[in-house]
Amino acid sequence: MKGTMRRRIAAFAVCALASWLTIYPVLAEPKTPGDEETRRLLENSLSVVEIDKEIARIRVEQGSVESKLDASRKKLAEQETAITKQREAAGKVIRAYYMGERDMLLTALFSTDSLSELLTVLDYYDLIFSSDKITLNTYTKQYKDLKKSISKLDSQAVQLSEVETRLKTQRERVIALQNEVDSTLSGRSDADKLRALIAEFTDFWQNVGLIEVRRYFNALSKAMDKMPTWVQNNKDMLEIDGFNYTLTIPDDKLNAYLREQNALFDNFAFTFKRDKVIVSGKHDQLEVQLSGHYSVESSGGILFHVDELIFNGLSLPDTTRQQLEKEFDLGFYPSQIVSFLKTKSVSMEDGKLIIRLAISL
Repeated sequence: MKGTMRRRIAAFAVCALASWLTIYPVLAEPKTPGDEETRRLLENSLSVVEIDKEIARIRVEQGSVESKLDASRKKLAEQETAITKQREAAGKVIRAYYMGERDMLLTALFSTDSLSELLTVLDYYDLIFSSDKITLNTYTKQYKDLKKSISKLDSQAVQLSEVETRLKTQRERVIALQNEVDSTLSGRSDADKLRALIAEFTDFWQNVGLIEVRRYFNALSKAMDKMPTWVQNNKDMLEIDGFNYTLTIPDDKLNAYLREQNALFDNFAFTFKRDKVIVSGKHDQLEVQLSGHYSVESSGGILFHVDELIFNGLSLPDTTRQQLEKEFDLGFYPSQIVSFLKTKSVSMEDGKLIIRLAISL
């Protein structure tokens, strides 16, 4: 009995190992080629995959805008029908005043012979004038609502046009890149080997690389969210000169802070250069490097923009960078340190990030 059980366990282990060996080549780190043409070929292939994702996102956005536009058109048609009827009613009221039809009420008012008749006429006055006011107010409101709907419809039509332009642009990019890939492969004797390499890199990026890059971005976003508290606890970085404040963050201090937040950053580092920040890291089979810059938004927040993203030696397209920027906020908000502070400027020098602040009155 025990021997049978051992044989079953051994058989299960062999099957599991065989399955793992089947999957592992897909997930194993492919080696980035040294020659420029092959590297360029792989970059273009990855760009095709990533821009295809952007096209899919734009199509979803396009469908959403089209649905809103259709709903707005139906609402506008209903409002136009309603306002036509209300316009006729309002016209009758205005004509009545203009043509003197309401003068009969004044005649009736001065012709009353008793208090009870006077009160009756005044009741009629109140009823008619209230009705006229409601009619005119309803028409005015419907007219304003109609103008808003037309404006909304125009804005949505412009938005749809912009989305369709973006979609066309990205499709043209994909076609151009795919043509370049096909052209390169058609002139190579090792085309089949390169196609296999492209598939290997694509699978590795989709199944491992992108997941890990998103994990790093997510951890960075969470760490940046806690930075105001960290700055408050490190007041030596803040210099005060009257109503002006200067926050200087050395990159070694920032890296120490990040490593306290998450062990992911043990092999990851920020480096400040003049007008540029470089973030790089290597862990197991993954190597990521991104470079970017900061900008000050109108509210005083400091936003981080990814100018370049390199994964295992291959540069990823702008669509990937922009999507990561949208999904993960790597910005810094000084107003969370002191509510009345607003950012004047942000700059980078070798080894430090310099943020100049002022009191917002």
